[in-house]
This record gives sequence, C-alpha cells and structure tokens, in this order.
Amino acid sequence: MNEINYKKTEENDDKESKKKKFFSKLLSLLNKRIITILVIILVLILGIIGIKKSFFTESKTTKLGFEDIGELATESCVMTEIDVVDKSRKLYGVNVPFTQTKYIYSYDVIVKAGIDFSQVDWDEAENNTVNVIVPEVKVLSKELKKDSFKVYHEEESIFTNVTLEENNKALTKLEDTALKDAIDNGLYDRAKESAKKQLKSFIKTNDKYKNYKIHFEYRGN
Repeated sequence: MNEINYKKTEENDDKESKKKKFFSKLLSLLNKRIITILVIILVLILGIIGIKKSFFTESKTTKLGFEDIGELATESCVMTEIDVVDKSRKLYGVNVPFTQTKYIYSYDVIVKAGIDFSQVDWDEAENNTVNVIVPEVKVLSKELKKDSFKVYHEEESIFTNVTLEENNKALTKLEDTALKDAIDNGLYDRAKESAKKQLKSFIKTNDKYKNYKIHFEYRGN
C-alpha cells in the first residue's frame, strides 16, 4: 500500500515538473517575442521621429531678408504737369465778353511705384539656380508738391469764379495725368529693374547662393 502511494506521489511530482518545464519554456518564448515586438516598436518610433526631424529640416524655410519688408517703392519720379483752367459765362453757347477767368499753372507730382516684397516667391532649382517670381509692380503713391506751384498766366473776371470743388477736380486730374505720363515714360520698367537688383542683392548675401544664377519671372504688367 505504501509502495503504491509512493508511486502515485512520484508520478504527481513528475507531472508537476513537466508542467513547470512547459510553463517555463512558454514564458521564455513569450518573453523573447515580447522583447522582439518591443524592439520593433522602438525601431519604428525612432524611425518616425527621424523622418519627422528630417522632414522638418528639409521643409524649414530659408529667409533671405526681404520677406518682412512689405511694400517698398523701388522707383520714383517727379512729373511737372501744366494745367489750364478756362471758364467763361455763356449766352446761347457763346462766350460773353469780359467774363473769362483763365489760369495757366503747373505743379510737380511725385509718383512712386514698387512691389510687395512679402509676395515674392522663390525656390532653389537645378544647376545652381534660384528661381524668383516677382509680384506685379504697382503705384504706391502720387503726391502733389504744393510748394512747386507756378503761375504762367492769370486772368480773372469778377463775373466768373472758380469754385473750390472745380479746383479740387482740376488737381485730381493733374495727379492722374502725372501718373499716366510717368507710366508712359517707363516708371514700371524702371521699378522692375530696381526691384530685381535689390532682390539679387538680398539673395547674394546668403553664402549658399553667392555663386548661384538668379532667374526672374514676373506676374502681371
């Protein structure tokens, strides 16, 4: 009887030992897999971080110094404009004698044109070239110089007065004429060339682009 009990005990111990070995192997295998999975996850995380850093580095915008300037006049000119105010009282479409008021005078008008430097687009191209897209040149101001006023002829009738409204309209027309004359005389072209020189100077101050070719394109105008 004791011998049978001993055998049963021995068998139970053997089973327990096998169970322990099985669970030990299983645990060891699971640990290896868990470690492998963790290593893979860690590698993936590091890879993603590296890609993000690389992307951020590559996409980081290089500033060349002109982006924050905004609108800047690159060309200005002074136009001397002569205007004639000729006003008479009429009767049946005919000027009444001695009612004529006539002035011939001139003003200098300063007209400035330029570009919005914050709207300049550029990128680095092949063959050591920087492509620059320049926004449309526009008029930034037209200013009548009041101290430049000159009178060439003055004839005034007590019967005909030039009103303040008529005078203001004449001055506005004078400024508009000065603007048209300035554009006709190459204001926009000179403003483009001046902007081109300034942009080239900004780009060349960056050591990376010192020996690069600069290619310009223009929007509008």
